[in-house]
Amino acid sequence: MFPERTGYIIWVSDLKAARNLEKYGSVHYLSRRMHYVVMYVNADRAEDIMKNVRKLSYVRKIERSYRNEIKTEYTKDAPDKTQYYGL
Repeated sequence: MFPERTGYIIWVSDLKAARNLEKYGSVHYLSRRMHYVVMYVNADRAEDIMKNVRKLSYVRKIERSYRNEIKTEYTKDAPDKTQYYGL
């Protein structure tokens, strides 16, 4: 239903020019203070898009986001201690 997406953190030198990254994917966040852009692209075309983005003059560094690989299912190994702290 939804295509698989991959996140990238793109460090830029010019924020005004960084607005042009919209044509490569979805810009999720643009940090004015630290000069980076969080962007999501389709996973099947991600490598081709990042080759083109890397060639831009205002791009300093590109990092892949590991959010998809973080474990989000937790187990409850320790007993619940909240029952001992009643009001």
